[in-house]
Amino acid sequence: MRDNPKQSTSDRIDAIAASLNVDTRDPKAIRKRIEALEMILERSIVIPGLGRPIGLDAVVGLIPVVGDIVTGAMGAYLIWEARNLGLPKWKIARMAGNLGVDTLLGFIPLAGDAFDFLFRSNSRNLKIVQRHLDRHHPETVTIDQ
Repeated sequence: MRDNPKQSTSDRIDAIAASLNVDTRDPKAIRKRIEALEMILERSIVIPGLGRPIGLDAVVGLIPVVGDIVTGAMGAYLIWEARNLGLPKWKIARMAGNLGVDTLLGFIPLAGDAFDFLFRSNSRNLKIVQRHLDRHHPETVTIDQ
């Protein structure tokens, strides 16, 4: 799910909500859900002037302790969906390591917030799932325009 600069914020939110309402274990539906979740956590807001996208992970992570727990739980959902897809244990462990590093370092005041801005564990985990889906469920591949 790539950002379309001409698409309004409400259209993007509607698209995210529509993809999250799918309640099935279909690989294509799971792909849409985790792509939407990754976009919310990592790329939902563009910083004016810098043009760098940030998401809920960086913004909510500014709230000491609670913010990192909330975004860690949301990232854990992405890993849970990956487990439902049948990813091998070593890939799940790698994803858990990405999330663990992001969450633990997020607890450090200021340095953790800067780390959240630079290290996007959910984007890394999405790439792991996408590679698995592209290989084992090629019918889920979508072409971004």
